Amino acid sequence: MFEKKLHVAVLMGGWSSERPVSLMSGEGVAKALEARGHRVTRIDMDRDVALRLSEAKPDVVFNALHGCPGEDGTVQGMMDLMGLTYTHSGLATSVIAIDKELTKQALVPHGIRMPGGHIVASADIYKADPLARPYVLKPVNEGSSVGVAIVTEEGNYGNPISPDAKGPWQEFDHLLAEPFIRGKELTTAVMAGPDGPKALLVTELKPKSGFYDFDAKYTDGMTEHVCPAEIPDDIAQACKDIALRAHVQLGCRGATRSDFRWDDQKGVEGLYLLEINTQPGMTPLSLVPEQAKHMGLSYEDLVEAIVDEAWSRRVMEAAA
Repeated sequence: MFEKKLHVAVLMGGWSSERPVSLMSGEGVAKALEARGHRVTRIDMDRDVALRLSEAKPDVVFNALHGCPGEDGTVQGMMDLMGLTYTHSGLATSVIAIDKELTKQALVPHGIRMPGGHIVASADIYKADPLARPYVLKPVNEGSSVGVAIVTEEGNYGNPISPDAKGPWQEFDHLLAEPFIRGKELTTAVMAGPDGPKALLVTELKPKSGFYDFDAKYTDGMTEHVCPAEIPDDIAQACKDIALRAHVQLGCRGATRSDFRWDDQKGVEGLYLLEINTQPGMTPLSLVPEQAKHMGLSYEDLVEAIVDEAWSRRVMEAAA
């Protein structure tokens, strides 16, 4: 895959709510690259990150950050100004993809079905429901199902929601309200390759209790992964087609993961894209490495493929 061994700075950690996951992703990536003979500098991001990257002088930065400011364009813009080559999506794509409302504005006009809904002030939901129950409230620009609440008639949030009830309204001034879509939780990875990006497989996620929230994603044993998903062929193909279209439409690079809800009583018309993750997890429980493994690609192969895409882009830009 590589004609030379590279010096890769693995950027991880940071201070978002997803810091623990980022540290696990980053350490896994670092060990994989070292196993392949690459030189690795681990950087746990702090406010001196620009200085530390400047001192390291890497060939490529593997961006293993999750959440803000590592996934929202902030770090990407800094690295652009520094002239660094880095993995995954660039500034403009990251700004759009981290924001669920901007993602809808970019994808829905191109025929990609996403849930309706609108942004609401948290203070207003104490007065009245923004949508008919059941509905979902979620932060506009957080990943990994951080701060997601499903509001039902039978729930214990109150009716209307009580300010004292524990939920995202206590942490965020504004939330995205969307209708709840019954059915199955599906996800599809897309990764870069020498012939362009390719959708991998579809995984169905079956949480042992509740829904696929942050704890269910990153706690061993809390969620069953059915990979490949046991769903009709036309639904699996639709997931892969939509994930690839969203990846390309937003200008994503490296690996992405698209999350879906599928109302299995409505066929393909019940399939909705929820969001696209431009820097998906690379932990032992993460879905992109799992799908790659089912495709015959080892964890080390996957990590090298992501780095190779970034390095090849640098070589082409230098030759232009």
